Amino acid sequence: MSHSSGQLAAIAGVSVRTLHHYDDIGLLVPGERTGAGHRRYTDTDVDRLQQILFYRELGFRLEEVAALLDDPAADPHEHLRRQHALLSARIDRLREMAAAVERTMEARTMGISLTPEEKFEVFGDFDPDAYAAEAERRWGGSDAWRESRRRTAAYTKEDWKRVKEEFDALHQRVAELMEAGEPADGRAATDAAEAHRSFLSRTSYDCSHAMHVSLGEMYVADERFTATYEAIRPGLARYLRDAIVANAARAS
Repeated sequence: MSHSSGQLAAIAGVSVRTLHHYDDIGLLVPGERTGAGHRRYTDTDVDRLQQILFYRELGFRLEEVAALLDDPAADPHEHLRRQHALLSARIDRLREMAAAVERTMEARTMGISLTPEEKFEVFGDFDPDAYAAEAERRWGGSDAWRESRRRTAAYTKEDWKRVKEEFDALHQRVAELMEAGEPADGRAATDAAEAHRSFLSRTSYDCSHAMHVSLGEMYVADERFTATYEAIRPGLARYLRDAIVANAARAS
């Protein structure tokens, strides 16, 4: 069975001009000709075209494709092995690219438009991107989420450094109160909890007392958040949660 140039072009998804060019340069010479000299492509030609298009898809130049296909030491199995290795490498690379794009998407979702170097400079070992998907899952449809994205979208590296330094100072203050034996429902601790809520309202979104309490519960229930506070001082996540609850009760 053989195919005309038009038939093969339709099957392979290439132009007739491309097939003619491949013939002109000796890359794909039709196995048959009609009495009138028209090209006819055999099944063997179809297989070769498939190989050509595969290597072209991977970015090989035509002369490189010709060298690969005309290598007398290469058999069909060798081509398959080579193609499998090339595809595996391409898949790995695409996965790496997809992961990089996903991290960028998450960072933009959180309003963190910093380079990796700037993120490390600002946040150190803490990875803000790691919390993006969880934050969106919890609050993605809320007004607070949208407001946080709007406010932080324009933050520069210096803005993030200033925000983080202030937030760290708040956490350190709560840790000092805990270490000093101040009760979580006492005036000093609840004032610190109110400063924590006010900070969120000023830098991210309007954090009501009810929402603040929900955050406090998350600090204890979610091990990732708990670990962040426990690294500052053991027991701090629960102490801060209790102070937040007490502050909300005081406000009501």
